[in-house]
Amino acid sequence: LVDGARGSPSKPQLVAPEAVAATPTAIAEAPKASQKLPIGPGLVGTTDELRKAWSAKRFLFRDPLTTDPVPAMVVRLPGGAYWGLSLREPFGNCELEYVTDLQKLQTSYDFHASHPMVVDPCTHAVYDLTRYSSGTPDGGLVRGEIVSGTGVRPPMAIEIRIEGKQVRAVRME
Repeated sequence: LVDGARGSPSKPQLVAPEAVAATPTAIAEAPKASQKLPIGPGLVGTTDELRKAWSAKRFLFRDPLTTDPVPAMVVRLPGGAYWGLSLREPFGNCELEYVTDLQKLQTSYDFHASHPMVVDPCTHAVYDLTRYSSGTPDGGLVRGEIVSGTGVRPPMAIEIRIEGKQVRAVRME
């Protein structure tokens, strides 16, 4: 969400797996049970891990209401901005996927795309990371406009701050 913002540092909890680099045939798959993911709020990655456009890194983020860890991801967008999102579908339990395989988007979701998208495999909603739409109760804009399917709203955003080479997940909307 935020590129280069400064804030108070928070202590990292776990250090972890490599980033998922976007290639035409890659899909950001769920980590294996043996992998330890970083837990936010806090340090979730480095700018070196996310140096290329469309690269992504999974982490967990503590839900602000339940404190349960929620699967999450940070994606580096073209232009250098970082977008953090919850991978739990808004108002549901299905886990969203980051799909970089454009052919899969066409065959599985009947959607022609020119760049990676976030999808909901339960509702077949497709979210465009480069676009904004309304989604908050106060009418605010949220990244991840629904471009296909029957999603309720864009994915829940997680504020990302860059501090030097550290990528920090700060708070979930």
